Amino acid sequence: IEQGALDIHGGDTIGLVVETQCNYFAPLAFPQTVEAGIRVARLGGSSVRYEVGLFARGEPLCAAAGHFVHVYVDRADRRPRPLPEALRRALEPLRREPSGA
Repeated sequence: IEQGALDIHGGDTIGLVVETQCNYFAPLAFPQTVEAGIRVARLGGSSVRYEVGLFARGEPLCAAAGHFVHVYVDRADRRPRPLPEALRRALEPLRREPSGA
């Protein structure tokens, strides 16, 4: 969005969350500072699987880990559309293999 690859308010293509999941391993609570890491685990033709890790500030172990899948669709008919090339370019730097792979 910040890079202009997707206009969520007026663009023809929007992302719908079709799947989400999260596992919790340690407590996190307000007003604790939380650090997050995100990667693109799969970049498909019309979908993206994002994986997220949440960490208590300065902690090496993940307190929560999960994923969500966006399917990119036409705003009007809600049918899947190919990922816009600008979005694909913006997401490419987030495609990283997990540590130890």
